[in-house]
Amino acid sequence: MAIILDTGALIAYERNDPRVVAFLEFSQREQVPVRTSAAAVAQAWRAGSRQVRLIRLLRGVDERSLDPSAARRVGDLLMRSATADVVDGAVIDGATSGDRVLTSNPGDLTALAEAAGKHLTIVTVGR
Repeated sequence: MAIILDTGALIAYERNDPRVVAFLEFSQREQVPVRTSAAAVAQAWRAGSRQVRLIRLLRGVDERSLDPSAARRVGDLLMRSATADVVDGAVIDGATSGDRVLTSNPGDLTALAEAAGKHLTIVTVGR
């Protein structure tokens, strides 16, 4: 199991959302890996020098890139799920069955997970 952060979770962490903080404290205590997509980071990154919390968080997060192979998988996944957000698709592409995905957009991520055939726990944060 890993904890996967989408853009909404990254932003929620910056805003000190208690649910995100609790999941990350759990991950540290239990040595559960934390992953995100470089695309999600790009969407959350606005004023790097002022995003101290995000910078610190990302030091311990496995940030997956969107290489040509992943880009094609994500495109196929978007078609199968009838969704359009590349960032959401990249987040789900980087997840493995059994992972927990923290998101502010549970609807699309649930549709993407189903289309990918991945059994994920989708956790709503940042609301």
